[in-house]
Amino acid sequence: MKIKYIFLLFALVWISSCDLNEKPYGFYSDENFFNTPEEAESALLYAYNAYTLIEYTRGILYIGELPTESCNVKPDEGMGTNDLDEWVISSGNLTLQYFFKNSYIAINRANSVIDNVTESNINAAAKEEVLGEAYFLRAFSYFGLMRVFGLVPVQLHAVKNRAQTMPYLAKNMNELYELMTADLQKAETYLKVKRRVGRADRVAAQALMAKVNLHVASSKESNVQYYVDMPEAVNYYYDLAKEYAGRVVNQQSEYGHDPDLMRIYNVDAPTGKEHIFLLSMDKSGTNEGNFSKLGQMFLTGQASAYYIARPDGSYVYTRGGFGVFQTTSSFYDSYHNDDKRKTWLYGGGSGTEANLYSTPGGGAINISYKFSLKYVDFNPDGVKESSKPFLLRYSDIALVYAEAAGPTTEAYSLVNQIRARAGLADLTPGLTLAAFRDAVIQERAWELAFEGNRLYDLRRKARVVITDAKAQAAGVSEAQAAFYPIPQLEQDLNPNI
Repeated sequence: MKIKYIFLLFALVWISSCDLNEKPYGFYSDENFFNTPEEAESALLYAYNAYTLIEYTRGILYIGELPTESCNVKPDEGMGTNDLDEWVISSGNLTLQYFFKNSYIAINRANSVIDNVTESNINAAAKEEVLGEAYFLRAFSYFGLMRVFGLVPVQLHAVKNRAQTMPYLAKNMNELYELMTADLQKAETYLKVKRRVGRADRVAAQALMAKVNLHVASSKESNVQYYVDMPEAVNYYYDLAKEYAGRVVNQQSEYGHDPDLMRIYNVDAPTGKEHIFLLSMDKSGTNEGNFSKLGQMFLTGQASAYYIARPDGSYVYTRGGFGVFQTTSSFYDSYHNDDKRKTWLYGGGSGTEANLYSTPGGGAINISYKFSLKYVDFNPDGVKESSKPFLLRYSDIALVYAEAAGPTTEAYSLVNQIRARAGLADLTPGLTLAAFRDAVIQERAWELAFEGNRLYDLRRKARVVITDAKAQAAGVSEAQAAFYPIPQLEQDLNPNI
């Protein structure tokens, strides 16, 4: 049977976003494609490309941060973001719709690689490397879908005809868990430790396996719907989270703790020790998606350029932005005053907290909120930036290990490394298991702020409503806050949902 492809010219994507009868500009078939490592690599890069679609990259932060206590959104931001911010839950939300669709675009492209490279005659080493990354990408997409929507459709092969565009809904959470963990075990087996910006390697597979198991463990422990029925005991998943996070922490040297906080967020240094998996977005790109505008999503909407004062007395020059993500005062105030993650990584504010100036040291610019500087490119090329979403970061996995392990000597040491980098004293010694895990969750809130993790940390602990005043005001329950509804468009198109 012919399998038609057009790489970088048109996308064979989820049926809700394309016409399967669309006339291609050119095509390849199974007789003349996937016959060389270079062709397999081309297909793999096309799968990675799905993650740089604008609605997907922005959705990581829209969904992961806006529904939490960490920030508000500017009033006129579109795509249903104000509804997310205020917990107006709707299956018609555009941000959720695009995230769902783009995740399945990525899954379909990964499936295409898996289906065809598995049957190809390319050499074994090249085949394993390509397949390992494709399995990782498929698991990564399903993990995102699971955390956002709960039970989702299972698509394990590339879509070749209309009948395959209506996959069945996962029977239970364990089916999704087994799919992801099987993929990640293959990825870990096939891949080596091999850093390439925008690409996954063995450590990325181990890191994601750790996150999957921690999410399941704490969700089951917190009696979250679907997870509560997982077949193994809670500690089974905690132990696996600890085991795989331990492989990242103790069994490799390519990635690790970076003692320099600001180096982590230098957009021109994507090969720093912390960066396990980043998207490949660079200001040298020609189209948005190839380059980034994430920094502008955080920078204030102040029309003119301005200077940001640093705690050491220096200034950095930057420009106005879109003012989308606006840190809440309660979250900003939750940091210790000496925490470098507060003093170095936020701009804005008014009065004594203002650190924006029209000239170095003069002409203070007052705005009503603080905003994160994690994504700001201080040397942009016009509107083009090199800021990248932090999809998997070493400190995230170190904290996964600590939470899974509990208050052991090594777990305390990992948390204290992160706190020391921020200029803080060690975590209180001698905490109980529950208190220690709560402290790690809080440390994650400060360390991983605006990196797209907060909503999922709250969901897996069933603490969305008790933490976020906006969710309380909306009158949602923890059960309602645990998952978003699958987009209505997808429900209408697929009778199996």
